[in-house]
Amino acid sequence: MNRSAAPALAAEGHPSLDKAIAAVNDIILGKEPVIRLAIACMLARGHLLLEDLPGVGKTTLAHVLARALGLEFHRIQFTSDMLPADILGVSVYDQEQGGFRFHPGPIFSQVVLADEVNRATPKAQSALLEAMEEYQVTTEGETHALPAPFFVIATQNPSHQIGTFPLPESQLDRFLMRLRIGYPGAAAERALLMGSDRRDMVRELVPVMTAAKLLSLQREATRIHVSGKLVDYVQALLAFTRESPLYRNGLSPRAGLALLRCAQAWAMLAGRPQVLPEDVQAVLPAVAGHRLQPSAENRAQDGDALTDTLLNSVPVT
Repeated sequence: MNRSAAPALAAEGHPSLDKAIAAVNDIILGKEPVIRLAIACMLARGHLLLEDLPGVGKTTLAHVLARALGLEFHRIQFTSDMLPADILGVSVYDQEQGGFRFHPGPIFSQVVLADEVNRATPKAQSALLEAMEEYQVTTEGETHALPAPFFVIATQNPSHQIGTFPLPESQLDRFLMRLRIGYPGAAAERALLMGSDRRDMVRELVPVMTAAKLLSLQREATRIHVSGKLVDYVQALLAFTRESPLYRNGLSPRAGLALLRCAQAWAMLAGRPQVLPEDVQAVLPAVAGHRLQPSAENRAQDGDALTDTLLNSVPVT
């Protein structure tokens, strides 16, 4: 089982965030660990990659998250013939004003669902890079700020499927987390089969917070205390990946920052004022799994096995 989809659940939580989790749980059945990680990713101001087989609810999860959190949502269907301008927007000559006028593309939304992102060419995929890193878009020499908060939630099908282009490592690194939803359990699947249409439920979902409230919660998450001992543990994890022959490349400082931010968000979901090693361990598979690659001598291990080895090899001191 993918460990990034099954961390331990918090015993106590944050009231506002508990309402959001409950709202999403009502539609995405039996996947509370994944939902908690996805909301932690958004609290940490990160972008989310959902990688799984078609039909398990990736697109629905993105839509429900946006709706529950009161955010503007726009879906972009990525295809092999897509151009960067289809994402970013274009400048069109305005005869009345006697000049070019920029028409924003669908990237100008608080939550952008990049659906089946790996069906587009690398050129089209690269249009997301500046937006994801700088929260802005530059076209024809002009820079345009994106709305706040701003999230990219991308879905991708497994790379072995026909018509997919693998995401380059620079693109993968822009995603704070990668999650897999997986098949539902028997009870959840039965409730899904016998229940209401999920699309109707999304349309009827009443938001449980506003964009302003989410921005406030994001600032609150950065104030969750991180001790020096906790930083020592994170540095030990980073050092192990850089020194071990199991990994092609070690985790970068950006990955270390991502791990700390997500651990703060996870602690906040639990209603605690400080980060514990267990918080780091809960989010590490989702944060590091898509950033770690096996070395040439270690082809037998995939991303899940690599993060398992990392967690089991570095003790908490």
